[in-house]
Amino acid sequence: MPSFMRPRSLNSRKWAITVCAILSLIVLTVPAAVAMPKKAVRAAFDFDRGNAVSEVVFPALAQAQGVTISADGSDVTFIVDHALLLELSWFDAIAPYHPKAVGIFSNLGRRPPSENTNRNKNTAVIYASYRILNKLIPEFSAQWRNMMNSLGLDPDAGQENTDTAIGLGNLAARRALEARSKDGMNRFGDEGGSRYNTEPYGDYTGYVPVNTAYQLRNPSRWQPAIVSNNNGTFTVQQFVTPQMGRAKPITFDDPSQFRLAPPRDSDHHNLEAYRRQANEVLAASAALTDTQKMTAELFNDKFLSLGFAATATVIAQKGLDVEKTVHFVATVEVASFDTTVAVWYQKARFDAVRPFSAIRYLYGDKRVRAWGGPGKGTVDDITGKEWRSYLRTANHPEYPSGSAALCLAFAQASRRYFGTDAIQIAVPWQAGSSKIEPGVTPAHDITLSWNTWTGFAQDCGMSRLWAGVHFPASIKEMAGFAPQFGERAFTFVQQKLNGGR
Repeated sequence: MPSFMRPRSLNSRKWAITVCAILSLIVLTVPAAVAMPKKAVRAAFDFDRGNAVSEVVFPALAQAQGVTISADGSDVTFIVDHALLLELSWFDAIAPYHPKAVGIFSNLGRRPPSENTNRNKNTAVIYASYRILNKLIPEFSAQWRNMMNSLGLDPDAGQENTDTAIGLGNLAARRALEARSKDGMNRFGDEGGSRYNTEPYGDYTGYVPVNTAYQLRNPSRWQPAIVSNNNGTFTVQQFVTPQMGRAKPITFDDPSQFRLAPPRDSDHHNLEAYRRQANEVLAASAALTDTQKMTAELFNDKFLSLGFAATATVIAQKGLDVEKTVHFVATVEVASFDTTVAVWYQKARFDAVRPFSAIRYLYGDKRVRAWGGPGKGTVDDITGKEWRSYLRTANHPEYPSGSAALCLAFAQASRRYFGTDAIQIAVPWQAGSSKIEPGVTPAHDITLSWNTWTGFAQDCGMSRLWAGVHFPASIKEMAGFAPQFGERAFTFVQQKLNGGR
């Protein structure tokens, strides 16, 4: 079984290393990176014909120690924030070598056509990466320095100018960090005037849940779950980065400009609808198939689904060079970031109840038919308060579905960038490779596959219902909401490539 599909444990430092995880999975699709020794991959890099993104930066990230993913997919806001700085700094660093392009965070001018070479673009990308990674993930500074040394590049070459590839890379990185300083994400814990004992990505909005983990005061509102650490200790959830909805987006000014119907079926005063949507979740739980379980696990892991299965597949299938890779990645990253801002604004606005709370409220000690837990299959005698979703419920309010929105926006951005809905995505799972039911699921080797972006995004959304973490409306409403961010991202990046300000 490939190493990227093996279970990983949760690490408390995930805020600092999520970019490592998502990008390390991408590089593992490059045969040379899998088959060759680490040093051989680096030493063999060809600045004139290679792709620094997939052959240098991604392998360095893959080798970083302690790379982990969250068990519940709660790290998506960290992923899109880190990737925004890293990947858009690449765009700015190589824009001067393009006939018309201007940067996203800075305009670094134009270099002569004679300098529009892969060597220069690769060098600029590598130096921009080195500066960003040292700022965002300093605990791996030795790893980043080794990346530079192994390529024969000077990690201490700190010049910032618009005349050389090194200077452009360094300058693009600094300008990106400056442009996103105090942008509302609180990535360094310095929002609100904090100076000491700062908490990176800590909440400064003052969000307090209506319900506690121990008392459901309002069955319509989000309740933090009590999460087992699998070692006899337990943790009470907190709304992860509620300030994401206040972060500065790229393609719009205010997330409140986008209309979204409220989750009326989650109003417990509308008891018939409230019960109906809970029963839909229970019915999906009772009918779980191996394919649905593995699809849910795939899309819960954004590193595998949007990183490996989608992004890396496209880079490989399309044979993208470093410049085209940077332009594509910038497009889907702008889509992902802006979608997440808009979704998190709505999550904080509606603060909607999750299925596990509603099912406990409705059924309590009553028996229901549903999945009975790892290895138990479907049972008829599980009580409402015993029921658990197949996937661990993420630590933020239910409505709307962030996963469904991200996949739809990503798909639309990709569809527009390549001018086609067609894609060949295949993700193999060996028998027993499930993280939730190891050794049991799937019963036989299976391959999840899609030949259109439309089908990929649809299954991504439905997987949240199969997994028991979202109600149907949370998924369905995203079909008319999320694709606009993919469209906006494509238009924005194309404008930048055509010299637009």
